[in-house]
Amino acid sequence: MANVFAIHSVGNSLATYLRNSYPEPLRTDHPCQFRLLSSGELADLGEIDTSLTLYLYRVTMNEHVRNRNRATHMDEHDVPLAVDLHYLLTVWSNSALAEQTILAWAVRQLYLFPTLSASSLTPEAGWGDNDIIQVVPAELSTEDLMRIWDALDPTYRLSVPYVARVVRIDPDTPADGRPVVATRLAWTDRYPSGEARP
Repeated sequence: MANVFAIHSVGNSLATYLRNSYPEPLRTDHPCQFRLLSSGELADLGEIDTSLTLYLYRVTMNEHVRNRNRATHMDEHDVPLAVDLHYLLTVWSNSALAEQTILAWAVRQLYLFPTLSASSLTPEAGWGDNDIIQVVPAELSTEDLMRIWDALDPTYRLSVPYVARVVRIDPDTPADGRPVVATRLAWTDRYPSGEARP
């Protein structure tokens, strides 16, 4: 059962996963920071050290499961919101060797391990034991990719689009019972005493 911190948790977990799995030989040859960026941070980025960033550029409703209950809770009345998170994975470096090596490693790592389970997701979202997020390459044309970069202040950097799906955000926990609808009715005699009824 994930709460409103779920979207941030997925991006933060991805950055943490890549940071922790970056192997020692590459750490020595190509030191790299792994960061989740907001739109504001990306606009004010300027020159940074060699980094791999994740930028969430789009959130869409998942069209396949958006009105379905969880498989383990079919009796629920409140259906979770199901969204897909669209990221740009970008490498920032002034060295072609570092840029392309880090990107190749990251793409291969996500290819070999394309899922985030509850054990690898940060806990602030309150993930359930059965929550699993798939991270797969996204279908994005070169034209669409260039449009995204044209809307951003930094100049184009080598990027690969990914989509994290399905992120389910549960409604707030309802009260123990449904709300009571009360109506006040007053009954009166239409004909005061002593009047003849028709």
